[in-house]
Amino acid sequence: MKKLGSAVFLPFALFSCVLTSCKQAQQPTTAQSGEYVLPQPQPEFKGVIGTTYKDSKPDKIAVINPPKGAPNVLMILIDDSGFGQWGTFGGQTPTPNLDRLAKSGISFLRFHTTALCSPTRAALLTGRNHHSVGMGNITELADAYPGYSGQIPKTAAMFPEILRQNGYTTEYIGKNHQIADWETSLAGPYDRWPSLQGFDHFYGFIGGETNQWQPPLFRDTTPVEMEIPKGREGHYTLNDSLADEVIKYIHNQKSVTPDRPFFIYYAPGATHAPHHVPKEWIDKFKGQFDQGWDKYREEAYQRQLKLGVIPADTKLTPRPAEIPAWDSLTPDQKRVASRLMETFAAYTAQTDYEVGRVLDALDETGITKDTLVLWEIGDNGASLEGTLYGAFNEFTGLAGVPEDPAYLIKHIDEIGGPTSYNHIPVGWAWACNTPFQWGKQVASHFGGTRNPLVVSWPGHISDPGGKRLQFHHVIDIAPTIIEAAGIPQPTEVNGVRQKPIEGISMMYSFKDPTAAEQRHIQYFEMFGNRALYKDGWIAVCRHGRLPWVNVGSADFDKDTWELYDVSKDFSEANNIAAQNPDKLKELQADFMTEAKKYNVLPLDDRFIERGDPRLRPSLIEGRTQFLYYSGAAHIPESSVADTSNKSFTMTANIDVPKTGGSDGVIVAKGGVAGGYTLFIKQAKPRFEYNWYTQERYKIASSASVTPGKNVIKVDFKYDGGGIGKGGLVTLYLNDKKVGEGRVEKTEVAGRFSADETFDTGFDSASPVSADYKSPFSFPGTVNKVEIDIAPTNLSQSDRKKIEIAQVRALLTRE
Repeated sequence: MKKLGSAVFLPFALFSCVLTSCKQAQQPTTAQSGEYVLPQPQPEFKGVIGTTYKDSKPDKIAVINPPKGAPNVLMILIDDSGFGQWGTFGGQTPTPNLDRLAKSGISFLRFHTTALCSPTRAALLTGRNHHSVGMGNITELADAYPGYSGQIPKTAAMFPEILRQNGYTTEYIGKNHQIADWETSLAGPYDRWPSLQGFDHFYGFIGGETNQWQPPLFRDTTPVEMEIPKGREGHYTLNDSLADEVIKYIHNQKSVTPDRPFFIYYAPGATHAPHHVPKEWIDKFKGQFDQGWDKYREEAYQRQLKLGVIPADTKLTPRPAEIPAWDSLTPDQKRVASRLMETFAAYTAQTDYEVGRVLDALDETGITKDTLVLWEIGDNGASLEGTLYGAFNEFTGLAGVPEDPAYLIKHIDEIGGPTSYNHIPVGWAWACNTPFQWGKQVASHFGGTRNPLVVSWPGHISDPGGKRLQFHHVIDIAPTIIEAAGIPQPTEVNGVRQKPIEGISMMYSFKDPTAAEQRHIQYFEMFGNRALYKDGWIAVCRHGRLPWVNVGSADFDKDTWELYDVSKDFSEANNIAAQNPDKLKELQADFMTEAKKYNVLPLDDRFIERGDPRLRPSLIEGRTQFLYYSGAAHIPESSVADTSNKSFTMTANIDVPKTGGSDGVIVAKGGVAGGYTLFIKQAKPRFEYNWYTQERYKIASSASVTPGKNVIKVDFKYDGGGIGKGGLVTLYLNDKKVGEGRVEKTEVAGRFSADETFDTGFDSASPVSADYKSPFSFPGTVNKVEIDIAPTNLSQSDRKKIEIAQVRALLTRE
């Protein structure tokens, strides 16, 4: 990895104790009271202490060895994937490496998630229900209710910390969406970052999604840039980098401590939008989805029946009226939708390939036989958030302006490449959730929550290639891994009393395919969509707004509940609520019992109020002057000056070197999906405003900077009259007017992207402007950048529109 600032990072802690050389090891012990406390008590000194070393006898240094036979554990979590997406479970995209793992292990076909990103990840890592650990929603929409704080409490330690304190090395590689939005800057606090939640190391990104071509990354808590191997430019994405990092970790760990087990949490950003993937992968799928999503559903359903991944009596659920039929699309809409799906399939195939390389590393190091692998296909169903017809740049929704079909056609060959930020249409996501109803965000139905899990552990599974139909939930992963490691569940961790793990180990089914189901009840809730499973029955209620609408609230008293006997109805196709009113009432009452027990209440489907930044801690609230000093960089957009819907000035004090040129970025906010940048090219200052890739407004100076001190000022006079309006930009160099131009459209929500940052002296991750390549570092010194913002002069109606846009911006991060 690149070095940023003055910090240097080792790829692995080479100073770790080599356990095979230790003469004495402390084994996990349980106190006589039956309680298991971590860290374990310091062993009593058993040597002799005299006056000097000559009449003293040392004890032997004790280290903690893991329980005998504790396996390596590799946990793989795919993002935004549906049951009918991967070839292993009937999808059209071949996934040979998932096939390979399923043949060596078992597939849990009735395995479930929470229907959304942060909640599923919190539930997985803690073994508790998502509301029970304050993650009832994504972190960006947190509020002060216990079930929705966005802050996992210390009373719910993550299971990697339990493994770490029992002799495991632990590594987190990939996506982390469990940190509160206001705790993601370099100011911290870092309590909820991986390094303080059980992981020795972290390499990945913070937030719901990231640019796969030029991602903002962290190594532990320090920002780094993705290093692209020489010769692979244009063919190397984050998917490659994350797999490389996992493989490197395996090689290093087994080189240094071959007898010490590892836990690796490998969570690629795939297959979440943006669906970025090299062209050679996209080309493999050209023309393969021209049949459309309705026909795809039928074909996937038949493949699922043939593969035996759904029972023979499963019915294919019909398309909801809210989703357009494929045949209703125009020829241009079909062309764009097909291309978007080709790219999504390519992204899926590439992800399978990269995970396959990691599985190869297990084989090459000879540790496959000693490794428990869990590969979960999705933290929720495929995403219904890509608009009805798909998007070249999903952030156009922030401005409330749909992309013109002509614009999409014009850029169709760029889809999946570094200039795009693409997402599939709702219809294709629904098709990828075959045979179920709905998808991501809809916790009431299996399209949002039923995600297959493949588990492989040689020698511990009775029927390799087998299938399991026991009903399980993502909270069951933690206790399964803890049991496999032979570790008791602790009652206290790091001085904090623990709430009991709420999951149930699945190991009882590893050697008994027909073992009686041990999970008898499980609730689901997301945005008011809710369900209650109990002993083969499930009561469900899809509430309110559609996932692709993003705003709105509905009356809970007007909800309609459905009832399914899912012991006989795998896909929830036959609603029998009318025939079984008493059973429905029983399950509705059970839902309320569980909701009270696990902090689900109050039920809240709101978006505008829930997403209101005034309800959450802020680093910028009330400020009108912002000073950014030399070296200020990698600052999240939510933590910098909000220049939207108002006038502002931006003044940069710089030193231009006498030799070496002057070209480079002075200050930049955002990236390829949208943003602004002040930079110098050919010695002349330039200001560019990138409006969601659709419009680029450029103002260039008529004068050049000179060696020594220079002051560049950008003055933006907002037109007013509403939100997202334009304004006049005047450019000054050393107090002289040197340029002027119009910006006709501006962003409205205070942020341009999900993952890009604010930087001085360079443009990290993807470039705001197409006129340079990141980082385009300024060769001199940016001493200070001052941004002064004027008060907003907006109506109450306009302020409400801004709140809506801010919520949209936050939701795009999940």
